[in-house]
Amino acid sequence: MEENKVTETLEENKVVEETVKSENAPQAENKKGQKPQKGGKKFDRNRREKREPQVKEFEERVVAINRVCKTVKGGRRMKFSALVVIGNGKGKYGFATGKSGEVPDAIKKAVDRAKRNTFNIHLSKHGTIAHEVVGEFGATKVFLKPAPDGTGIIAGGPVRAILELSGVKNVYSKVYGSRTSINAIRATNDALNSLKSYKDVLSLRKGGNEDVK
Repeated sequence: MEENKVTETLEENKVVEETVKSENAPQAENKKGQKPQKGGKKFDRNRREKREPQVKEFEERVVAINRVCKTVKGGRRMKFSALVVIGNGKGKYGFATGKSGEVPDAIKKAVDRAKRNTFNIHLSKHGTIAHEVVGEFGATKVFLKPAPDGTGIIAGGPVRAILELSGVKNVYSKVYGSRTSINAIRATNDALNSLKSYKDVLSLRKGGNEDVK
């Protein structure tokens, strides 16, 4: 009788072990990644989402960064001032200054302000201006003159930055008086805004009654 009881207990233990193994088998397979669970989604590490590259509306260029100080009762407060010019190369441009305690923050402020302060110009054939023009701001004068195709931009510093980003390809320029960066840019902006197209000049001469060809 005792032997029969022992054999029965052994058989019961085997049955229990087999049932436990059968229950744990699919879990082991899932851990290895061979058979996913029902309703689950297999993760592929090699799969990467394709992101479309963001196209910038304006190209940005930092013209100057100055360190400025403000003397207060507790001492001196240091900040940075950034002058930035933006443009799309198709006749639209802008410029602004930004001030902050860190250089990247100052540049970001200047770019945001420049996007809200944009101007448009009309370019002539071969990417040059229509006629000679002089722009003034403060003690700075900027002279711009049309140039033939292949000449390039004969300018330096701030004037070159604003002309390149506005889309001008060929032009002569000369700066007279003060060479401060912000004044040179404002004088160049005054010169570009003073440009007149062929239609504008003809309408002024003819009184606007003649058809423009």
